[in-house]
Amino acid sequence: MSAPLLEVRDLRVEFPTRRGTLVAVDGASLAIAPGEVLGVVGESGAGKSITGMAIIGLIEPPGRIAAGEIRFEGERIDRLPYEQMRRIRGRRIGAIFQDPLTSLNPLFTVGEQLTETILAHLEVTPAAARARALALLAEVGIPAPEGRIDHYPHQFSGGMRQRVVIALALAAEPRLIIADEPTTALDVSIQAQIIALLKRLARDHGTAVMLITHDMGVIAETADRVAVMYAGRIAEVGPVREVIHAPRHPYTTGLMGSIPKVAAPHGAPGAASAGRKRVPLAQIEGAMPRLNAIPQGCAFNPRCPRRFDRCLTERPELVAVGTNHVACWLYADRPR
Repeated sequence: MSAPLLEVRDLRVEFPTRRGTLVAVDGASLAIAPGEVLGVVGESGAGKSITGMAIIGLIEPPGRIAAGEIRFEGERIDRLPYEQMRRIRGRRIGAIFQDPLTSLNPLFTVGEQLTETILAHLEVTPAAARARALALLAEVGIPAPEGRIDHYPHQFSGGMRQRVVIALALAAEPRLIIADEPTTALDVSIQAQIIALLKRLARDHGTAVMLITHDMGVIAETADRVAVMYAGRIAEVGPVREVIHAPRHPYTTGLMGSIPKVAAPHGAPGAASAGRKRVPLAQIEGAMPRLNAIPQGCAFNPRCPRRFDRCLTERPELVAVGTNHVACWLYADRPR
């Protein structure tokens, strides 16, 4: 991997409450290279979206980054003043969110929103900004952009609105895009188109993409590497093929085992698979712990079928296991 465009080191995000401090992200570390798509996957509540929000400086008070650091193109950005971070957000780091309606203003046409974004970040004339807006709409696959640029968000379908949001994220030619569940609300055929679009952007523009999702199918189709999060911590990170086909962490193994596998039956096409044993899907017992009840030691230990004494008292750090890095005591010397 080339020199990282983004480095997150030991990130800790806290939310103070009257009943104590909740730790949403606890010591997460990851890196993304130019042109790379890093998938971040895990159950709801794992800390995926909070990590993305911390990177783009959108943690709502009283939430705060309590420890660690975030470096973008070698510059530390987690302690920048609001105005300085606002100039980076949009210009150098773009964002795509799950619901395009929350990213688009219903009172303005998509053309007005695109040109306003371009004028805010690039030194161009209004005419040049509109021309760039048209080019962006064409690039993301909006048919007949000359006729659609003056339409309002409600005049677009869900898939088309998400394409407009991607165009907005690309408006100032950012080096990094944080894509938080960009395909969740879309049907399967539109999902495939958005996935292809994100891969093409990474390939053609050298744009790095942090793709946050709970859908391993999207990760398998899009990502170069994948980071698996659990209870605010990175459980495993590595090349997507290795994580999917040879998972090391018991949690990752459980995630992969819970995905239905479509296999053609033996024999002639269309023949019934009589006599074949039906194997039920694997499942991970229990549920993700609440933020105020993270267990001591490895956070996954109450649900782990392979836990032993050390897992209950000591927190594992990421260690290299082949091409992957895994936070699990199975890959360290057990106490004698």
